[in-house]
Amino acid sequence: MNLFEIKFEIPAGQVEETDTVLLELGVDGWSLLEDVVAKRAWVVGIFPSETEARSRWTELRPFLRHAPGSEPSVRSLPEGEWRDSYKAHFKAWQFGRLHWVPVWERESYVLPAGDEVLWLDPGMAFGTGNHETTRLCVERLAALDGELAASGKNREGLAVVDAGCGSGILALSAAKLGFRNIVGFDNDPEAVRVSGENVRLNALSGRVEFFVGDLVSGLKGRSADVLFANILADVLIRFAGELTGAMAPGGTLILSGILATENAQVRAAFSEAAPGWPVNHRVMGEWSDVVLTRPV
Repeated sequence: MNLFEIKFEIPAGQVEETDTVLLELGVDGWSLLEDVVAKRAWVVGIFPSETEARSRWTELRPFLRHAPGSEPSVRSLPEGEWRDSYKAHFKAWQFGRLHWVPVWERESYVLPAGDEVLWLDPGMAFGTGNHETTRLCVERLAALDGELAASGKNREGLAVVDAGCGSGILALSAAKLGFRNIVGFDNDPEAVRVSGENVRLNALSGRVEFFVGDLVSGLKGRSADVLFANILADVLIRFAGELTGAMAPGGTLILSGILATENAQVRAAFSEAAPGWPVNHRVMGEWSDVVLTRPV
């Protein structure tokens, strides 16, 4: 299958700004490439047809302050070439006993005894977990898993909710760690479809339920022991009541998609929505998380 690559250069100094724009827009199909030695950078999109590639560029261009004045380059990209292009940028990584590994390493990757692996295909939309916002969440999950193991608590009965699931990485990571009562939802049907593909890739059918929903319909009636919301700061603040209201006593609310400069504002909003709940945060690069625990 041939796909089409659309590519345009941006100023090397605007990589972080452009990355933030792409994340805030929630657009799929686009990625950033950077040559730090040559000090050059590009936004690259891969789409099933030239028509779609040009259409998506037309939609994206108004949001990019440093978009080129000329038309970007478009070329046909054989499947082998576009898959190989991802291999240079996506490497396996680990935190705790969970490993996130590209699917092309399935035959060669050595998994330590007692550890778990989530196979990922970066050719799919919505990322592979390498972004700081996702890493913040999965590191919190792995740390929580370690605490449960140390205390001898049974994680199978705990309810896990992945709000705004994207590719389903957080929900599926929880399944790999032994959680059983897991749901994920997104307001984008394509995200739910990709999550289903990742379920099949990891032989987790029946372990996680994914569905289309927003932060009102998706959280209605929920009582979560672990709730992920890796979205955007303004959305988190707007729905602070719904998110805190969906927590079970003793539950952990993990918020991400928050710029480090926005963290204090998010903490203030959630402290007001849930007074008395213990809260802490971390910063990774220009991104951060906020974690709250509902008192028992």
